Amino acid sequence: MPRQSAGILLYRKLNNIIQVFLVHPGGPFWKNKDDGAWSIPKGEYESDEDPLEAAKREFYEETGQYIDGEFIALKPIKQKSGKIVQAYLVEGDIDAANIKSNLFEMEWPPKSGKMQSFPEVDRAGWFTIGEAKVKINMGQVGLVEELTNSPL
Repeated sequence: MPRQSAGILLYRKLNNIIQVFLVHPGGPFWKNKDDGAWSIPKGEYESDEDPLEAAKREFYEETGQYIDGEFIALKPIKQKSGKIVQAYLVEGDIDAANIKSNLFEMEWPPKSGKMQSFPEVDRAGWFTIGEAKVKINMGQVGLVEELTNSPL
């Protein structure tokens, strides 16, 4: 069974312009990457877990902020890695400058034997649809496109 993730595509309307909330992965591999590196807040979940509850949990773990509202399930997407992402669309607003992500540990520098902690997400931002299509991981562009095709 392919790995599966659940996430939230948060959007807002600001001066009649739709913006989406994206997060940038933390850690040394992503430090100097921007275009194509951003993502919706998401994470893996177990097959017996409710995907929407997993998406809400992952949103909190990556931003430190709870999100609620009327969630709309989007069509699942398959990323290049084979992972299936189930995303939920919801309107809301959070302070992108005030996120607090959980940490993960990895050996860094490689083969050094030293473990270091890094934030899972190092920054977040609000982007117009056009900007988001450039910033977001190519495998997730379909989520942004589904938002543009939905009646808001």
